[in-house]
Amino acid sequence: MADKNQQPGPKSGRIPPGQLLTKRFPVLHYGPVPNFDPKTWTFCVWGEVEKPLVLTWEEFCALPRTALTMDLHCVTTWSKLDTHWEGVSLRTLRELGLVVPTAEARYVIQHAEFGFTANLPIEVAAADNFLLATHYEGQPLTPEHGYPLRGVTGVIPGRDDLKDVYLWKGAKWLRGLEFSAHDRPGFWERAGYHNDADIWLEQRTA
Repeated sequence: MADKNQQPGPKSGRIPPGQLLTKRFPVLHYGPVPNFDPKTWTFCVWGEVEKPLVLTWEEFCALPRTALTMDLHCVTTWSKLDTHWEGVSLRTLRELGLVVPTAEARYVIQHAEFGFTANLPIEVAAADNFLLATHYEGQPLTPEHGYPLRGVTGVIPGRDDLKDVYLWKGAKWLRGLEFSAHDRPGFWERAGYHNDADIWLEQRTA
């Protein structure tokens, strides 16, 4: 949904079909913003992994951080270029031996507050353009944008080897990852959104 701060994107190869540029970072989510208590918050990994993982907020913050610059594309048609993120990549968790998927693992289901879920194929979640983000533009995430932790997925310009999906495929207020042998549609997919969400193919609805 366009607004007065948006304008048609240039034909630069960075603006997918049907998208409009914005300088804002619109806040879009379903339901209330949850409370965060660092003393009780945990991040969990389970399912098709060699052993489950539970981290406190302090332990999660001690993990090595990855910095990432991406273009964001929302299914509601806004695009924001050159956004800067910091957080923990799935690759880091695997390299540290904290998360070891089994041979049966094919999908990663993000579990967030209030029972919200978002699903991704494991190869997309493990790619360079998906991050368990704690910081945006050098500052901790704001509550409205998913503080303290959110999944974020976008486009790394020039990386044609990566699958690019709409922003809804990264869950705000993330609490855990479930590795699964089978796909399980998330909240928005069950509401009629496309399961694959490829931005270049405009896979917005099923």
